[in-house]
Order: sequence, then structure tokens, then C-alpha cells
Amino acid sequence: MKSEIVIYTDGAALGNPGPGGYGAVLMYGAHRREISGGFRRTTNNRMELLAVIKALEIIKQPGLPVSIFTDSKYVHDAIVKNWIGSWQRKGWVKVKNPDLWKRLVPLNDQFKPQFNWVKGHAGIPENERCDHLATQAAKANPSEPDHFYEQSEKSAGEGLF
Repeated sequence: MKSEIVIYTDGAALGNPGPGGYGAVLMYGAHRREISGGFRRTTNNRMELLAVIKALEIIKQPGLPVSIFTDSKYVHDAIVKNWIGSWQRKGWVKVKNPDLWKRLVPLNDQFKPQFNWVKGHAGIPENERCDHLATQAAKANPSEPDHFYEQSEKSAGEGLF
């Protein structure tokens, strides 16, 4: 029987929108890898999504079972309740974060991960670690722009006057 890849993910934004970060812990047998990154202006939901994307993107061996644990109902429900399928069929109209959802779709199709929701800040060690990684990345004064978010925010403001 093949072992499974277990992934915990979390995202954070200080101010929401504001500086943001993502964190993920990937485990496979005795192997463990932590990843994180930050952006100067973004949202919590974008970072929750990006944590899942970045974790799946670094898997080198497709074909192994993958379980993802997230405290984001937004991410979990979009996959488990197949909101994402409906959004795709409707051409991503009025969907927030379409750039990231479009990035997640082929990864979800490739790896077919099982998504699990966990309560945040409930003492689950890997979830707490992801929260720490994401929060630290957001607090580290990140300078990298979240291009899609900043451009959409700018575009929304242009129609005001």
C-alpha cells in the first residue's frame, strides 16, 4: 500500500486586505517540508488558496494519495461542494480570485486530493504551524506584489470618479 502525502495549509492577511502570507506543511512518511511566502497587499482568502496551490505545485511524484487539511471553509467548500465546477461552467463570472481558482483546477484534477476541514486555532500542531508560517510571512514586511489582486483593486477604484 502506498503512503499518502499529507498537507496542512493556512493563509493570513493583516488588515484584510493588507500584507499577507501563506504557509503549508507537507508530510510523506518520515519526510517533512514547510513552505511559506508573503505579499505586500492581498487578502486572507487569496493566501488560503495560494497555500494549497503552492503545496500541490511542489509535489514531484503524482499518483500518490494526497490529503489536504485546511481551516478555510472557502477553499474546502468550493472543492467538496463543487462550487468550482459551477464557476467554471459559468465562465468564472462574478467569482472572486478567478486567477487562483484557475491555477488550482488543473492541480486538483491531477492530484485529486481529499480536502478536509479542520477548526483553526484548535491546537492541531500542523495547523498551528501553518498559521505561524503564514502570519510570520505577512509580518515580514513583504515587498512582492500580488499582481492580480493589486490590479483588480486599482481597476475597481478607477470607476469611482
